[in-house]
Amino acid sequence: MKGLKRRLQQAEAVNGCWLNLGNPLTAEMAGLAGFDWVLIDLEHGAGTEAQLIGQLQGLSATPAAPVVRVESHDRRRIQRVLDMGAEGILVPRVCNVQEAKEAVDALHYPPQGSRGMAKMIRATAFASRFNEYFENAPQNILGAIQVETAEILDHLDAVAALEGVDVLFIGPADLTMSLGIFGQFDHTLFLEAVQATVDAAQKARKQTGILLFNPDDYPRYHGLGMRMIACGSDGSFVAEGARKMAAGLQDRRTRQTQS
Repeated sequence: MKGLKRRLQQAEAVNGCWLNLGNPLTAEMAGLAGFDWVLIDLEHGAGTEAQLIGQLQGLSATPAAPVVRVESHDRRRIQRVLDMGAEGILVPRVCNVQEAKEAVDALHYPPQGSRGMAKMIRATAFASRFNEYFENAPQNILGAIQVETAEILDHLDAVAALEGVDVLFIGPADLTMSLGIFGQFDHTLFLEAVQATVDAAQKARKQTGILLFNPDDYPRYHGLGMRMIACGSDGSFVAEGARKMAAGLQDRRTRQTQS
């Protein structure tokens, strides 16, 4: 474990990016790029659980902590990802306290939670480090609940207060869509939702996070108190780099033709 939960508990700002290609090599590249954490996206990304092991293996030799966004708060999905070696879980589409509780219960072994027990798993180095993993799991496993529905805004204080919820993580695109103001990140409704999320987290002594679309927005959200901030993805890095190179070659070809 790479101490992501501890760093956030100490209110350290940790920077991350998304991994949506399902590829172990781009995962490893992102892990070596200087991010504190990376988010393997099983909700919208191209990869499935079948590709998760390879990505986690690619990240294991890098400084970046692996967080995985599962498809839902279903215990079976969360348990499998943890057994594979994820250091944190981001749970999407949570609408109420019951769903949040089911999600965080799945993070931890009884009596704290409902996670099933298995020793011969990758997370425990195939049983060779089981005792160490089992004893330290409550301090190491990060639980993040995604704030991206209008419904959850009525339950922020109660969700933040749950044991096992470490981060309230805002999904701007889905949240603005749910509020009927898609993509309007300066709209009053979105700004009020952001502030309410930060306030709820701070009252519970938890942290907040967000996925940025523009790194220039970093000071704005860091200034609000957010400490788990991501921007970009392996897919966007490849696409943007490819477009930049193609445009550069096109420009040079045009100039050569005209000379």
